Amino acid sequence: MAWQDLINPETINWLLEESNPGVRYLTLRDLFDLSQNDPQLISARSAAHHDGPIATVLNEMHPDGYWVEPGPGYNPKYRSTVWSLILLSQLGASILEDSRIETACHYYCDHALTDFGQFSSSGTPGGTVDCLQGNMCAALLDLGYSDRRLESAFEWMARSQTGEGVAPMGDKSTAVRYYAGKLGPDFVCGSNNKFSCAWGAAKVMIAFSRLPSSSRTPLIERTIQHGLDFFFSVDPATAAYPSGWNDKPSGNWWKFGFPVFYVTDILQIAEALVGLGYGNHPRLQNTIKLILNKQNQQGQWCLDYGYTEKTWVDFGQKKQPNKWVTLRAARVIKAASNQGAFN
Repeated sequence: MAWQDLINPETINWLLEESNPGVRYLTLRDLFDLSQNDPQLISARSAAHHDGPIATVLNEMHPDGYWVEPGPGYNPKYRSTVWSLILLSQLGASILEDSRIETACHYYCDHALTDFGQFSSSGTPGGTVDCLQGNMCAALLDLGYSDRRLESAFEWMARSQTGEGVAPMGDKSTAVRYYAGKLGPDFVCGSNNKFSCAWGAAKVMIAFSRLPSSSRTPLIERTIQHGLDFFFSVDPATAAYPSGWNDKPSGNWWKFGFPVFYVTDILQIAEALVGLGYGNHPRLQNTIKLILNKQNQQGQWCLDYGYTEKTWVDFGQKKQPNKWVTLRAARVIKAASNQGAFN
């Protein structure tokens, strides 16, 4: 079954409305597969950068390349450099369209990327954690940033999951070791009571899905398999992954949102796994059904989790149909369909 048969045509028309240039651009780019040189896409891309939320975020940037405060940019949430770059990447911003984006990416790497490949909330190796590492690796690639230092970031992200060449946290004789936040392989996280963290794992797998296959080393391929084994160890639709101090999964798993920072939803698990080509995996089918069943009667998806008044732009009211969330879902359905999920 083609993906177009699973989404109301009026929903696509709704996404294409010129009143939301950002969603219109990404719909043309991601659902219609227009050539980068297509005049309609060029016009939509320009409008998204000059009239939409991309422009709002960029206009808040300091000329040096940071938001709010200089330095590694993790705080304050959710307007500082980390969150602004993640937001820009999810809005479809591109270095090719605005040179300020490259300035910001370069500034961030200068101040938050350690010599050993960790993206850090503090600028030191101890400030690393999977969700930050995955978010920033993915965001910088999505923004179009090219920097040889990213190779070390991807290598650390892979090595820290398999454990290859990473010393235990207490071994201070080497700098390439685990720390209190990222304290073990297989997505183990100090913020999840020292259990594997599926929120962080989703970010890591999203980042690897963005990496061209030609750039995936044997180490990265092994790490991707680690991630697949982790996510498919249960039915992803149940989100029955280690929950830290709780005896059941966070309810946020079932709250589809935009933007997506470190809080994660089941839709993002699907985004990561279909991004890696596993849309037709038997273990993912209940997740695809869950996503389809979240549509309202008009074939739209609602905003269940948001950051109203917390970041630079508001993206709609909770519990109301939302174009950004609908676009996220439509992308997954399209990719899963193209991978044979509905045959």
